[in-house]
Amino acid sequence: MGNRLSKIYTRTGDDGTTGLGDGSRTAKDSARVTAYGTVDELNSAVGIVLACEIPERVREVLTQAQHDLFDLGGELCIPGMAMVHADDIERLEQVLDAFNEDLPPLKDFILPGGGLAAAHCHLARTICRRAEREVVTLARHDAVRGEAVRYLNRLSDLLFVIARVLARASGHGEVLWQHERRKRG
Repeated sequence: MGNRLSKIYTRTGDDGTTGLGDGSRTAKDSARVTAYGTVDELNSAVGIVLACEIPERVREVLTQAQHDLFDLGGELCIPGMAMVHADDIERLEQVLDAFNEDLPPLKDFILPGGGLAAAHCHLARTICRRAEREVVTLARHDAVRGEAVRYLNRLSDLLFVIARVLARASGHGEVLWQHERRKRG
C-alpha cells in the first residue's frame, strides 16, 4: 500500500496547480484534472444511491462500480497507468443485460424521477455522461486508453437501467415524458 496521508493540507496547490500520481504537477483546471475530478464526483453520486434503500443485487453492482471508478480515477491521474480493463466492461454489459431482461421495452422517454433512489441514480447517470465527455476531451490532447471511455459509456447505460429498476422496486414507477401534454393550436 502506498503512502498514507497524515496531513490533509500541503499548501502546494495554492498556486493553482495540483500533483498527479506520477509526481508531476499540472494546472487544477487542466483537462486531466477535470476528467478525474468528474469521475470522483460520479463516485460520490453513486455513494448517494448506495445510501438509499435499494435491492441487494443493485447494492453489490454499485459497490463494485465505486471500486472501478476509484481505479479509473487513478488511471486518469497517473498518465500511462492501466487499471480499467476489457473484462470490467464485459462485466458491466452482463449485469446490464441481466437487469434489462426483466424490464418492459421502452416505448416512451423516461424523465428523471421514480422515487429518491431512482432520481439519485439518474443524476449519477448524467454525471457519468459528463465524465465520459471530459475523458474524450482529454483524449484529444493526451493519451487515454479506450477502455476508460468505453467503461464510462457502459456504466451510464447501466445506471439508466438501474434507475428503471429502482423506480419499479420503490413502487413509484417510472416517470414518462408526456410529449402530447400541450395542446397545439
